[in-house]
Amino acid sequence: MGHKVHPYGFRLGIVTDWKSRWYAEGNQYRQYVLSDDRIREYLKNLLPHAAISRIEIERTRERVRVDVHTARPGIVIGRRGVQADEIRGTLEQMETKAARAVTGKDVNIQVQLNIIEVKTPDLDAQLLAQAVAEQLSSRVSFRRAMRKAVNTAIKAGAQGVKISCAGRLGGAEMSRREGYHEGKVPLHTLRADIDYGFTEARTTFGRIGVKVWIYKGDVVPVREATARRRAAEQEAVAAGQAAAPAASAGTDRPSRPSGRGGGQGGSRSGGPGGGAGGGGGRGQRREPRPAPAAQAAPAQAPAPAPPAAAPAAPASQGQQTNEGSPGA
Repeated sequence: MGHKVHPYGFRLGIVTDWKSRWYAEGNQYRQYVLSDDRIREYLKNLLPHAAISRIEIERTRERVRVDVHTARPGIVIGRRGVQADEIRGTLEQMETKAARAVTGKDVNIQVQLNIIEVKTPDLDAQLLAQAVAEQLSSRVSFRRAMRKAVNTAIKAGAQGVKISCAGRLGGAEMSRREGYHEGKVPLHTLRADIDYGFTEARTTFGRIGVKVWIYKGDVVPVREATARRRAAEQEAVAAGQAAAPAASAGTDRPSRPSGRGGGQGGSRSGGPGGGAGGGGGRGQRREPRPAPAAQAAPAQAPAPAPPAAAPAAPASQGQQTNEGSPGA
């Protein structure tokens, strides 16, 4: 048989945090544990339909802070905060009585009650388990209730959901366990953020236990996230430095191949047509195109000039010839 480990306690101090935060020594430690359990039982029994997800307790010397995470804060607060004041007064009486019994001194404990709303109740395992338990208590089919809970969590953004119900399912004579699973729920991965919830549904044929696991993704530690960000920045800088020489080399490439082609063609061919090309190519290796244009320009430049400057000379010659012909 496999050994089952509570997902919350397995990741305590790594991904999850303590639900009770205080320090005590000797007999005071036992008293604090009993007081925390008494506070949680009182709130859950007083507000069974308030959709309470978890209760966090933090203690100092004479102060106790109680954080109630609920999906229905209006039920806990009551009209104009009357019920919240009553709860705070009752908790102060309970804590003061327990402190006086332990210390033997006349001390007064102040209780600070904070009511925190759960923004996404569909991704809270405890609230999902309570919803399934309420449906089982109202004689809804357990398969339908589990399937609906799984679909709700997946639509809300969960990466994996697992739900299990155990007991006399459907009023059967023999108890059994059935469950549904969708997505992935890596229970052996410490960095996996897995929310776990458990509750019991009280039915006419006995109690049915409901367990829910919700996988929300991996929690990356701060050091690892910083290292990944720095590595990404270094890669981006290296890529930019490598792209700059490539861009400069790309601008020089178009002129070099054409110049080399003319030079190599003239020097290597050794044929009758390669000598002339080679001479021009070797001398103008870096600028092959302008060189032929510069060579052709002197040959064509005199052509337009003579018609403008030399009409007088041919005309005089023509007149002399014409005059001389009749005389001859």
